[in-house]
Order: sequence, then C-alpha cells, then structure tokens
Amino acid sequence: MDVSPEASSLAQGLRLVRLVTDREKQGRQLLGVSQLAAELDMEQSRVSRLAQELCDLGLLERVDRGPFRTGPRFFSLAAALNAGWVHQSRAELEELVSALDLRSRLSVRDGVRVLLLRSSTNNSVLGGFAKPGMVTPVWCTGSGRALLWDHSVTELESLLAEVNFIGVGGPAAAHSAAEVAGLMERDRTQGFVLAAEEFEHGVWELAVPVRESGGRIAAALSVLGSRSSLEASASEIAAVLQSASTRLGAGAELAVQG
Repeated sequence: MDVSPEASSLAQGLRLVRLVTDREKQGRQLLGVSQLAAELDMEQSRVSRLAQELCDLGLLERVDRGPFRTGPRFFSLAAALNAGWVHQSRAELEELVSALDLRSRLSVRDGVRVLLLRSSTNNSVLGGFAKPGMVTPVWCTGSGRALLWDHSVTELESLLAEVNFIGVGGPAAAHSAAEVAGLMERDRTQGFVLAAEEFEHGVWELAVPVRESGGRIAAALSVLGSRSSLEASASEIAAVLQSASTRLGAGAELAVQG
C-alpha cells in the first residue's frame, strides 16, 4: 500500500520529536540539524524543514540557532492527559498564594528534568518567568528534589551518572550526585525540601512531593520566595503545602517518570 506524503511527513516528524525528547530525558547532548539528520538517516534539508514546522507548532524549540529541544506545546499536550487533577491544581495554587503570598508551582519529573505543569497567577513578579512546559534541572531545584524524595543513594547515582553539573544552577547548587544525596538526607529529617539559591540567585524554593493514592510520587508542589519570606516560617509553610498536596494526590494519576 502506498504511503501518502502527509503520512510520511507525520511519521518523520514524530521520529524527530521522539529523538529530541529521548535525548533530553536521558540528559544527553542536544543536537542541531546536521546531527539530527545523521541520527535519523534523513536528508539534512528534509530535517531542517520538519524541525522548523515543529518549532512553529511549539512541539520543538531552538534558541539562537542552537540545538533543538522539546517545546512548550509538547508539555501542555502531555499535561492535558492528566486534565482532572491538573485542573484541580489551579484552585490549590491560588489558595497557596492567598494564604502565603508566595508564588506556587506544580511540576512533574521526566528523567533528569523537571517539567512545569502549572504556576500561580502571581508568577509575573520579578523573577517569575515560569510558564507551562518550562524545563529545569531535577538536582538543583526544590521541586526537582521533592520528586527525588524516594530515591536511594544508588538510584540517585544511576539517574545522575551522565549529568554535567558544571555551570548549572545557582550559587548553592549541588555539583555531584553525592552532594545531591547529602541534601536529600538533610531534607528528609525536616520533612520537606528547602532549596536556598540552588537554581536562581536570591530565590528560595520550598517543596513537597504529591503522592497518588498508592503512595508513588506523581508531582511536586512548591512555593518560591526570598530568604526572609521562607526561612523563619518554613515548617508552617510546609504544613500548608502538605495539606494541599494530600488533596491533589487523592485525584492524581501517576505522572511520567523517567
């Protein structure tokens, strides 16, 4: 049976998206047009056209003619698969804003990356650049380390084995799997993650896991602010987050885990 040009383009486009997302998920080096063409055994001009179309759709993105990475539209489509509890999170995030006067976020993990599913409406404040689909490292963010809460030292070492820690994160970011494990051990004694300037200078993030009914971690719920707004009241803020995460977890489906 003959394959139509439209079907052929769709299949090639899906192969291209899958290659880009798989490399990001594994924490491997991202690729440009010529490297993607070689990996897919396709003509470079064909890959260039397909990649541009996928960027126009928001399924891929490229900054300053650099390598391609997964675009925000891809993640918003993935989030739609969990529409029930993600929709519920909108009200929970705004309740956190009302109660704590802090920015709030709901995130999931994909390999060594944290994917932002939803953020509160006050995220337009200085430093509030987050939007659904934003990708951040799992090892130097409060939400990321909350998503790693159940990982053993061995599991952390395996997950982060190929990560390049150099030049990533804020002034207090971990620079090895062993340092991440040390931070996790510290956090478990207090029952929540408090990441102080681990991803951005001057930004503190307090986070807790969101567990589905079976106990597995589906997402992370976090709030962001300054040292003065979080440090002294960390335990009280964590208690508010724990209550919200329990309500969300009751309706959560297990999010994608790498």
